[in-house]
Amino acid sequence: MALHIPSPPANGFHIGPAYVHVYGLMYVVGITLAIVITRRRWSAAGGDAGLVADVATWAVPAGIIGGRIYFDITTPADIPHHWWGIFAVWSGGLGIWGGIAAGAAVGVWRVHRAGANVPVFADAVAPALLVAQGVGRIGNYFNQELFGRPTSLPWGLAIAPQYRPAGYASYPTFQPTFLYELIWDLALAAALVWLGHHRRIRPPGLFALYVAGYSAFRMFEETLRIDSSEHFLGLRLNFFVASVLTAGGLAWFIVSQRRKDKPGPVPGDAAVPSAATGPAPGAGPPQGARPSQG
Repeated sequence: MALHIPSPPANGFHIGPAYVHVYGLMYVVGITLAIVITRRRWSAAGGDAGLVADVATWAVPAGIIGGRIYFDITTPADIPHHWWGIFAVWSGGLGIWGGIAAGAAVGVWRVHRAGANVPVFADAVAPALLVAQGVGRIGNYFNQELFGRPTSLPWGLAIAPQYRPAGYASYPTFQPTFLYELIWDLALAAALVWLGHHRRIRPPGLFALYVAGYSAFRMFEETLRIDSSEHFLGLRLNFFVASVLTAGGLAWFIVSQRRKDKPGPVPGDAAVPSAATGPAPGAGPPQGARPSQG
């Protein structure tokens, strides 16, 4: 056979009687990295690092629940045919759109409740989310899922016959869309960090670019994938979702960068002076400052 990327022989391993699914393990690793990265960026912005753990405690479960609900609604054919099928996240099946929406909503609530600057926190977490998503795609590789159309390219992904969709049984290798997304996620995360260092991006500009950049890639990815999905007008449902979010993210970024700096403290963050007024005498680093390292 020509050059190709082999698929793993198993999607997990045993630790005593317990079977560890690599899919779930990669999400744990990704979430851990996201927390570490966000703590560093939030601290560099003058924020309390302890807030990150509090937000993660609430936002991560919300994200998992939201991601599973989105998956169940948009790909009902892939739900295992058991009473517990709608909950079976260990077998794969977390819709990123639902996960980010639910996690972000709960995260905003916790940050606002703490009296911290929500837009600045959003910019701190944006690259970290991309790293977590990229690491999570390694789990898709072990599950032999989320691949694209058949290909003879040297980096084609070998898929075992039992994992090939109907109508593709005779094709041995497929587009490794999980790998394309992993590379894009890490590259976009690096780009956002670079922009935070070298350009004056008003919060939540980096988060808006995260939404637009990731969604733009998904528009491309959805033209390659052949896994189960609802279709409209001959295109996958997530193509339309990604299109709307790309346009929305770009519009959000433009609006956020054109607005004028507020002359006073950010509401809900009274101890933080604005960029226009400067720091108060004897005050420490502003919690609403733009991240300076990542």
